[in-house]
Amino acid sequence: MIIVKAKQSHLHQVTSLAMQLWPDNIESELRADFAEILDSSTDILYLANAEDMGVGFIHMSLRHDYVEGSDSSPVGYVEGIYVDPAFRHRGISTRLLEAGEEWSRSMGCSQIASDTELDNHGSQEFHKKLGFEEANRIVAFIKNLS
Repeated sequence: MIIVKAKQSHLHQVTSLAMQLWPDNIESELRADFAEILDSSTDILYLANAEDMGVGFIHMSLRHDYVEGSDSSPVGYVEGIYVDPAFRHRGISTRLLEAGEEWSRSMGCSQIASDTELDNHGSQEFHKKLGFEEANRIVAFIKNLS
């Protein structure tokens, strides 16, 4: 298994994996988003390859705005991390996160952050297992103006 910085040639693989993570998205829109991300100077995508196919990815970004629990800026932010279920429990997510951490350090970050939904207990446990500490819990509200 190897971790590579994703390039435009990996767009199909990354989009396919991302659709497994975020199935409510429209594939063409997600593909367009990732095409932009692959050319961004403030985002990076790493792809895990095993058995000649993409089996996982991590999308990291730089956030300069306030990040819950942080005391520095910029902060490396895990926008998404996913490993195909058939390849889980092999250390792939750890290796993807290590690549994201190294990129964050190279971009001047002393912290990385992430988030998940309040009811996504599996993701919360996953984050804790990888060394994240819970920083806060919030409930977000919106009101439409007419």
